[in-house]
Amino acid sequence: MMKNGLKRLLTLLMITALLADAGAQNAAQPLKRKSVLSIMHRVADWQLNTWKTRGFRYQKSDWTNGACYTGLYSVGTLKGGKKYLNFLAQIGNDLNWNTGRRRFFADDYCVGQTYAQLSMKYKDPKMIAPFIKLADSIVAQPHDEPLDWKNSIQLREWAWCDALFMGPPSLAYLSTAAHNPQYLATASKLWWKTTDFLYDSSTHLFFRDASYFKKKEKNGEKVFWSRGNGWVVAGLVRVLENMPADYPDRPRFERLYKDMMTKIISLQQPDGSWHASLLDPASYPIKEMSGTGFFCYALIWGLNHNLLGGEYWPAAQKAWKVMTESVNADGMLGYVQPVGAAPQQVDASSTDVYGVGAFLLAGTELIHYLERKK
Repeated sequence: MMKNGLKRLLTLLMITALLADAGAQNAAQPLKRKSVLSIMHRVADWQLNTWKTRGFRYQKSDWTNGACYTGLYSVGTLKGGKKYLNFLAQIGNDLNWNTGRRRFFADDYCVGQTYAQLSMKYKDPKMIAPFIKLADSIVAQPHDEPLDWKNSIQLREWAWCDALFMGPPSLAYLSTAAHNPQYLATASKLWWKTTDFLYDSSTHLFFRDASYFKKKEKNGEKVFWSRGNGWVVAGLVRVLENMPADYPDRPRFERLYKDMMTKIISLQQPDGSWHASLLDPASYPIKEMSGTGFFCYALIWGLNHNLLGGEYWPAAQKAWKVMTESVNADGMLGYVQPVGAAPQQVDASSTDVYGVGAFLLAGTELIHYLERKK
């Protein structure tokens, strides 16, 4: 008990030192709402123009695009964002508001969360009608299989940590849009089934899937993928966004959020980023923007919802700064790790749509934070 207490004290002292250093570096450069919104529009416009001129690299209903749509929706709710909402509504119409073809594969219904948000925005039930039918069938499943990484378990259960961004928020937003608490109850139940299996309570981080339980990094540490844990905390806050204040499971979700964010902040690099491997950053010695973007989003969300204290604000500033430094003159966000399941190397030319989604989610929370402080 004493050893654990000492370890926690040392972690808190380290975080305090990191946050103090971050505050000193950012004190002279206050963020302005106008400049934040400007770079968000530049990144979003680059993505829309890329789709227009080069076409979609993935199917429109794919999880990669689904993650991007979440960010486009968020920037669409801000000043000057109507064109992004119009674009998303057109995507929905193109797909007849259907999700992907693999019914119980969380990746294939990631788009459902954006459908639900659009349905609430436009008060149009047709936007969620097909997803309601799918959600009803998800609720009806027994969900009694073990989550061991075999037999294509991912097609039926949330057996990998990425799924916690794809599945639970989609059901949670649908629960709000359709006024049906069954969807949130299922999201909560299955969230904890996955967490009980993949969460490492000694590090407060998630393994990507069961195949990583015994794998080690070059430095001997466990393999904890930055974007994988980014998926988790981003999914977590999006579930909380749809969870009533008196919901029985809410304290448990908030506790997990605080434990994870305390750990994640302690792993932030001096430049404000997180590298692809959380516990072996030296083996991947460069900033990585998809994990960093989702961490920044979850961090500022916690500030906006009073789950984190103001002492975390400097870390958010540093994260946003390194993110904006990763945007080139055309608006392309670089240093985004390609599609994968584990840490990989990146460079300035590495980009992908989910990185854009994370950037825009983080920027939207930052706008809200600056508005509150104003």
